[in-house]
Amino acid sequence: MPAARFEERVRDLLAEADVRIDGERPWDLRVNDPHLYARLLGQGSLGLGESYMDGWWNADSLDGLLFRLLDARLDQRVHGAGEIWDALRARVFNLQARHRSGEVGERHYDLGNDLYRAMLGGRLVYSCGYWRNAQTLDQAQEAKLDLVCRKLRLQPGMRVLDIGCGWGEALKFAAERYGVSGVGVTISREQADFAEELCKGLPIEIRLQDYRDVDERFDAAFSLGMFEHVGVKNYRTYFEVAHRCVPQDGLFLLHSIGTNQSVHRTDPWIARYIFPNSMLPSAAQIAQGVEGLFVIEDWHSFGADYDRTLQGWWNNIERAWPSLDGRYDERFRRMWRFYLAASMATFRCRRSQLWQLVLSPRGVRGGYVAPR
Repeated sequence: MPAARFEERVRDLLAEADVRIDGERPWDLRVNDPHLYARLLGQGSLGLGESYMDGWWNADSLDGLLFRLLDARLDQRVHGAGEIWDALRARVFNLQARHRSGEVGERHYDLGNDLYRAMLGGRLVYSCGYWRNAQTLDQAQEAKLDLVCRKLRLQPGMRVLDIGCGWGEALKFAAERYGVSGVGVTISREQADFAEELCKGLPIEIRLQDYRDVDERFDAAFSLGMFEHVGVKNYRTYFEVAHRCVPQDGLFLLHSIGTNQSVHRTDPWIARYIFPNSMLPSAAQIAQGVEGLFVIEDWHSFGADYDRTLQGWWNNIERAWPSLDGRYDERFRRMWRFYLAASMATFRCRRSQLWQLVLSPRGVRGGYVAPR
């Protein structure tokens, strides 16, 4: 196909999303390299992200552009050749098996605590905030942590488990505000070291451990933003671990991004550059995973709050770039901007959701009333 035909095809596709090439609106796409058109048609979403990282195009409102592309479902019409192999690989292999579990920790969560401290705000909480009554990112994160504790009905003296504890902020909050003790597990060395220091002096133990190895009883358990790394082939094992760790009258809270349709893999660009071996669960996949193990007491959806949370992270990191280490070079910055903007877009067009589920092994006698 001649180069002019590539450009014409891309122009026609973008027009369906109300995006113009070299237009004057913030979400219009400005082309810096004419080879872009063939790359987009040949590589799909991977080519879109990589070409942005390479400086082949720009947009004043990156999230505005990506929102329009996703809202018009253009990603479902342009596929790269490599996506066929990715789909087959995800179907055949367990990409989240034990021997692969440390990869996302090494490649994403161990990038540098300086990066995450700059981006996440007053608390290192790398999951969606709760904006119902919040005006700032820090308020939204504190409100989310408090909501988790209230949903679990935490009381002084209880011992809780945090599956995928990150930098330890949730356990620290629960110990200080609700008087509990706890154990947190993570596969990231950087997170574990930070969490140990953060929680020093509190009755909290941080372990560098795979969730599958946890086999002891707690009064309650929660998991915030870790389930996205578990993978559908391991959902049943994950919920079996949670089931054996909480008593018959206990509660388990799952906080996870979700998707509207069952899949077995993530976007090719996200898999290569941000979250290797990740995938988002559907409601059907979660329900199948908990069947026979838990009663679903509450299913709370507030995915629109993630758009606001990501905007807060974007503003923080943009202010911080000049003061961060030189290893975060210009290509890394463009990669990170694309990641945050694409994430905003998926929640804004409601392609991605944020769910909090409260689960009980045998059902709360008399019924469970969830706080909001």
